[in-house]
Amino acid sequence: MLDITAVPTQPLVAASILSADFAYMARDVQDVLDKGADLLHVDVMDGHFVRNLSMGQDMCRALRRHFPDVFLDVHLMVEDPELFVPQFADAGANLCSFHLEVCKPYKPDGIDAEKMITTIRRLGMSPAMVINPATPPDGLEPYLKELDLVLIMSVVPGKSGQKFMPEVLEKTRWVKDRVGSKTRVEMDGGISPATVKQAVAAGADTLVTASALFGATDRKQVIDQLHQA
Repeated sequence: MLDITAVPTQPLVAASILSADFAYMARDVQDVLDKGADLLHVDVMDGHFVRNLSMGQDMCRALRRHFPDVFLDVHLMVEDPELFVPQFADAGANLCSFHLEVCKPYKPDGIDAEKMITTIRRLGMSPAMVINPATPPDGLEPYLKELDLVLIMSVVPGKSGQKFMPEVLEKTRWVKDRVGSKTRVEMDGGISPATVKQAVAAGADTLVTASALFGATDRKQVIDQLHQA
């Protein structure tokens, strides 16, 4: 099992199953793992925080059953993460990330980020927080030392296949300058061989790839190019 807190010798490739063929999920997942993907990224959307619905804890549970040794990185794009975190812990998630945008004081009636981080760790998962492209990163500062991963969205969340937004690179540098060696900096959105060097140069060491990977004719080549960035 991957240790997400260990400093990687090359960028980690997180295969986002949102772009896999849902009718052949196990086949697609096995294929990208065989070709070198380091972990699986599971995008959970509630139709409120983002205008889309995706997968839930049952998908996570099935992945854990069929791939017992694979690190499962669950990204909660939901209004009320506290309702879902225990369910994903029970389903076998290794990491759970929630958005700064649903926390106080960013959202006046939002959740307490400190308590959410404590809950995630108590349930045996690595805690992580996420920021959207338009969100200033300084709201993360009180929590950075408590997180195992910070996820920076390089597209507006909600669907795969969007164009990479280079304006997020500056906040990536800001985060990288403030986290310790045991905290990964992950980037998600439009990551491909054409954009990966920008992301890595800015400090990203964990790369979520979706359509650029699952839609490729040569998936191994894509993974190799991301690893070598």
